[in-house]
Amino acid sequence: MQKIGHRGAKGYSIENTLESFQKAIELNVDAIELDVHVCKSGELIVFHDFTLERLTNGEGEVAKFTLEQLKKLKISGKHKIPTLIEILELIDKRCNINIELKGHNTAKPVSKIIEDYVQNKNWKYSNFIISSFQYEELSHFSQLNSNIPLAVLTQASVEQAIEWAIEFKATHIHPHFSLLTTDNCNFAKEKGLKINTWTVNDTIDIEHVKKFSIDGIISDFPDRI
Repeated sequence: MQKIGHRGAKGYSIENTLESFQKAIELNVDAIELDVHVCKSGELIVFHDFTLERLTNGEGEVAKFTLEQLKKLKISGKHKIPTLIEILELIDKRCNINIELKGHNTAKPVSKIIEDYVQNKNWKYSNFIISSFQYEELSHFSQLNSNIPLAVLTQASVEQAIEWAIEFKATHIHPHFSLLTTDNCNFAKEKGLKINTWTVNDTIDIEHVKKFSIDGIISDFPDRI
């Protein structure tokens, strides 16, 4: 059972920050999960929301700011918004990385960065999983690099996720834990898919989902798994 830290270790440190990912490493996760957007100047930044208001002292859409502008903002008064490259350098192959294509037009730059790390920095394709809810991003990524494991995220239908996974030759589905049943998990397995479920935080829910034929649990508290 893979322990996957949600946005780092979100239950212990503010999400998608260097500090949160370092905490996840200290909790001996098998992988971390993070979200990426492309900012105005073209860099991939690690941030969940499409807008800045909930987490930072800024206002507006993330994609309309340059990296220089974003770096001047503070998350919860003290943390900086990290880039994907900063997270890769921090992790340094100590665990695997699930990159969610959250923002628009993220497939191509993510594929380019991963290819660079595989070819030049001794990472492996298997160190990564690329996931998304977005049909367009999944479709684009599947055409860019078939070597990188791909996962279909869903909070609506496991059956639809399986259909998309077959279409895009994905290796995983990532359903919300409330969608899991014995039948749909077994059906996914019959199709050769691995299952990582999210976001499972309460001990009772963690024990419940372990009854199904799943491969990993994404949690704000990965040490509870």
